[in-house]
Amino acid sequence: MFEAEVAVVGGGAAGLSLAHRLAGPVRGLRTPSVVLVDAPPGPLSPPRRTWCFWEPGRGRFDAALTASWRHLRVRPPRGGPIEGDLSPLLYKMIRSDDFASLVRRDLARSPNVRCVQATVETVEDVEGGARVRLRHTDGATGVLSARWVFDSRPPGSLPAARTTLLQHFHGWFVRTARPAFDPRTVDLMDFRTPQPADGLSFGYVLPTGPHEALVEYTEFSPRPLSDSGYHAAVRHYTHEVLRLGDTRVLATETGVIPMTDAPIQRQVGASVFRIGAAGGATRPATGYTFAGLQRQTRAVAAALRRGHRPVPPAAHSARSRAMDAVLLRALATGRVDGPALFCRLFDQVPMPRLLGFLDGRTRLREDLSIGLRTPVGPMLRSALELPGLPRRPFDWPRPPLETT
Repeated sequence: MFEAEVAVVGGGAAGLSLAHRLAGPVRGLRTPSVVLVDAPPGPLSPPRRTWCFWEPGRGRFDAALTASWRHLRVRPPRGGPIEGDLSPLLYKMIRSDDFASLVRRDLARSPNVRCVQATVETVEDVEGGARVRLRHTDGATGVLSARWVFDSRPPGSLPAARTTLLQHFHGWFVRTARPAFDPRTVDLMDFRTPQPADGLSFGYVLPTGPHEALVEYTEFSPRPLSDSGYHAAVRHYTHEVLRLGDTRVLATETGVIPMTDAPIQRQVGASVFRIGAAGGATRPATGYTFAGLQRQTRAVAAALRRGHRPVPPAAHSARSRAMDAVLLRALATGRVDGPALFCRLFDQVPMPRLLGFLDGRTRLREDLSIGLRTPVGPMLRSALELPGLPRRPFDWPRPPLETT
């Protein structure tokens, strides 16, 4: 049995970020003892993935970035592209392996953080704290006692919601024989893909050089595709839409992100909290999580260092979640044309302001101005019916992945 003030369960983006923010002393503030419990290699270990986010200038994890861009493009189903400069923002891409390497290197030098590789079997409240029961890689069991536990593991089921869509995607890291990409520009949404009967689809291109890019096919819809369905969709996008020609696939990634208006419980015991995607850091209308979990872990770390009760804050405001609930309902019912809606927003709203809106950083006046550029009738109808809708469980086909 061993003890710490803080136990962080899970070595994904949220768990590593919180441990990193607590590593080492900060002048004038407390330095809590921390144990980070990471699952051993296997089915419980987070798969490799790519996270994207936007922020102005330099950031905490810039040393691990794969690439960043100031120019963004959205392609309608027909007609010319919508393009814009993001200044002062940068759209950033970070791969989980690079992020983990950077964070673990810093944690290895920290005198107050200990990393343990084990499977967490139970987390339970006890008087004055919590107890984490572990099974180590050699089969031995152990107990970790902590004043506070922050659990970032994905839940096995989703809470009941009025509306739930899945953002599911499959991507190829490709290298082309000819220079096929503009490394200065991200294609955020390319709606020249065949649209599904329920929901919407788009291509997503993150170029890291003239010959290299991550090319993904993404859907917002009620159900994931089969493996063969994803392969066919990405192949069609790369060969028929982008016309990349001779292409070599270097690696792949697949993900499923719940887009739900369900209330996410962040406190599950007197001393046990959820963080990251498990704690509601995913923005329901977009699926982006990395920026939200950074806000959440920054607030938790600040509370711990000041000796305050470290309840994780909501990563997104009540107003943002309410607007997302309306949009999800409008998309799920088919009342709005998803590609037309997003293209209109990117065409009529300056891109830095729109990204600020998508990250919940705009004022009420700006939110209303952007809302008036959506189909007001269908959106208002969706808003009016929400209070009367029952919350129902979602038949989740597999444990949710962490996020883009």
